[in-house]
Amino acid sequence: MDKLAVIAFGGNALLRGDQKGTIDEQEANVYETCSYLVPLIKQGYNFVIGHGNGPQVGNVLLQHQAGEKMFGIPAQPIDFCVAETQGSIGYMIEQQLRNVLIKEHLERDILTIITEVIVDKNDPAFQNPTKPVGPFYTKEEAKKMEAETGAKFQEDPRGRGWRKVVASPRPLQINNVRSIEKLARDGQIIIAVGGGGIPVFWVESNKLQGIDAVIDKDLASSLLAIEIKADMFIILTDIPKVFTNFHKPDEKALDRMSVAEAKKLLAENHFSEGSMAPKVRACIQFCEKTGKEALITMANELGKSGAGTIIYAE
Repeated sequence: MDKLAVIAFGGNALLRGDQKGTIDEQEANVYETCSYLVPLIKQGYNFVIGHGNGPQVGNVLLQHQAGEKMFGIPAQPIDFCVAETQGSIGYMIEQQLRNVLIKEHLERDILTIITEVIVDKNDPAFQNPTKPVGPFYTKEEAKKMEAETGAKFQEDPRGRGWRKVVASPRPLQINNVRSIEKLARDGQIIIAVGGGGIPVFWVESNKLQGIDAVIDKDLASSLLAIEIKADMFIILTDIPKVFTNFHKPDEKALDRMSVAEAKKLLAENHFSEGSMAPKVRACIQFCEKTGKEALITMANELGKSGAGTIIYAE
């Protein structure tokens, strides 16, 4: 039986920090990232791709707000905007990955599944928004928008500016997970839980409804990897390994760390919230539930010996 991996694309796979977000920029980024998946295919992996949508969903929200202000078109809520980005980003990944496969003389069907993810409406995250979405602003711009709209903004831990933050509840259940697993194990490449999934909750025992939130895509991808019994969970980011004391004179790259070591480093605040900390937690969750390994690395390191940081269960 072919091995099954879940691969979570970071935001850098879609949009770089110094880019405007044109279709040409995003397609070039996606093509480059997808080209690095070829070694995994040749090693016999089937896989499911998850992806972030932080910049895109924030931009879609701004487009909705501008449309309402200028033309009276009703702005739609965040869950609706997450669904929009699942479709648009899934389209880009499908197309560019297919272009890569054609060049490599490989053949796979590629399917995007619009994915709802169930959360608890009473999750404490709704009282403490932390998930960054949309573009970066100066401190002055952020404070002005806070005063005008009531939205919350936080400073980026890497000093790139200020971003709007929204609630990020914990994912509890992924809809259609059996179909996702079956299609992936049959050899199709599946794109699912885009942007962490469309956040929904049970209003009543027989009624689902969307809710204003953005689920962390790494936690959602980790939950998906657990539920489809994946052999490997991979998070792609914009640095080659996990570091302690990141961007400090004594920073240190980590080749391997156990779940216990990862928890200790988290407790010692070696990993920034909104950056590496959620990725490490997602890997811990996968390793603890499955006893298997997770990998955090850059896309261009995939398939190389000693690539990235391996997190493993005791």
